[in-house]
Amino acid sequence: MSLPIVAIVGRPNVGKSTLFNKLIGQRLSIVQDTPGVTRDRIYSKCEWLNHEFMLVDTGGIEPDSDDIILSQMRRQAELAITKADVTILVADMTCGVTANDYEVADMLQKSGKPIVLCVNKCDSLGEPPVEFYEFYNLGLGDPIPVSSVHGHGTGDLLDEVLKYLPDENGEDYDDTTIRVAVIGKPNVGKSSIINRICGEERVIVSDIAGTTRDATDTVIENENGKFVFIDTAGIRKKSKVLDSIEKYSVLRSYMAVDRADVAVIVIDAAVGFTEQDSKVAGYAHEKGKACVVAVNKWDAIEKDTNTMNEFRKKLEDDFSFMSYVPFVFISAKTGLRIEKLFELIKYTAEQNAVRIPTGRLNDVLAYATARVQPPSDKGRRLKIYYMTQASTKPPTFIAFVNRADLFHFSYQRYIENQIRETFGLDGTPIVLKVRERDRNDVK
Repeated sequence: MSLPIVAIVGRPNVGKSTLFNKLIGQRLSIVQDTPGVTRDRIYSKCEWLNHEFMLVDTGGIEPDSDDIILSQMRRQAELAITKADVTILVADMTCGVTANDYEVADMLQKSGKPIVLCVNKCDSLGEPPVEFYEFYNLGLGDPIPVSSVHGHGTGDLLDEVLKYLPDENGEDYDDTTIRVAVIGKPNVGKSSIINRICGEERVIVSDIAGTTRDATDTVIENENGKFVFIDTAGIRKKSKVLDSIEKYSVLRSYMAVDRADVAVIVIDAAVGFTEQDSKVAGYAHEKGKACVVAVNKWDAIEKDTNTMNEFRKKLEDDFSFMSYVPFVFISAKTGLRIEKLFELIKYTAEQNAVRIPTGRLNDVLAYATARVQPPSDKGRRLKIYYMTQASTKPPTFIAFVNRADLFHFSYQRYIENQIRETFGLDGTPIVLKVRERDRNDVK
């Protein structure tokens, strides 16, 4: 199942973004003492007591403002409240309860979603001041005193949030099921591919970009195995994402990639590769997912004997940053090579999960270093003592060396290529981490 969503809301300048940054452990939201700095929803994974959820920061809510920007921020926050499983309402201890706090609280209560009241800027340790108890008037239960700057009370806040999160055991897919996220720009035929695979109309298909709003799961079982296809809303340039619902759809698309084993990146054959395709593919690559590029609407292209080869060469140049990715030319309309798509999905998922014995890995390392000498600098030569595979999905290798600064990017790429030539690993990124032995231990 998708990760639960927890939205942080409140009126402007109560410290929502500071709290968001503290909870996720990094400075992702812009923090400034000026109301309205956070306009769009910002989201990141958050983990507490082995529970993961998606935390969403929102712009401040000004219920009665006619300002265009503030009203758009309010719509964004309202949407976050609608889609969230739990809402954290942040109030400001130094200001006390304001009329806007009452109006925001009333808006949240109408949503029917669980609400956790956070009273921020309680920066002193010990019992909160008498003014703290004024926040009981909001009618949202026990307020939790928090200092988002110092981190006081954040554990109590997250404990309360966990009480309301949905059961994480809702997804009963076993380990043999391959989860596939079908991603790409709007209107490239993602939903049509899902419907062709199912043999029935499971998701809405329209020529209007943005028809699919949420990520939906479709379970398929055939001779190739068991698959869960996650159809997602199209991901388009941020500047083009004007509609608030579409912004939420992009969030869902990225979340779909997070929970997938394989990302099928769909490209429109009539349009070809675009800058946005590289961003969509880059996200899947960064997340270490197995990838397949499906060139859809191939039936609509006028062809001669060299058309596919020329198109493939162009794509290889376009996807030079993902040289491992395979291509398949399909048609959701006619069913052309849909079976081949299944085979590639299964194959790349297996490659993404492959484990290479340490002995065989170091045989390849010995051959590679004998063939091309490791780099040196000022009389010191790089020594790679040994390599081992640390994990899968994606295949992650650790190289133990004498000097990490000598292990240049170009030589790392050479070692990666040698591993691919020997073991395949088609359709999956490789992660190579470098660990330097303590120089005092090196004789």
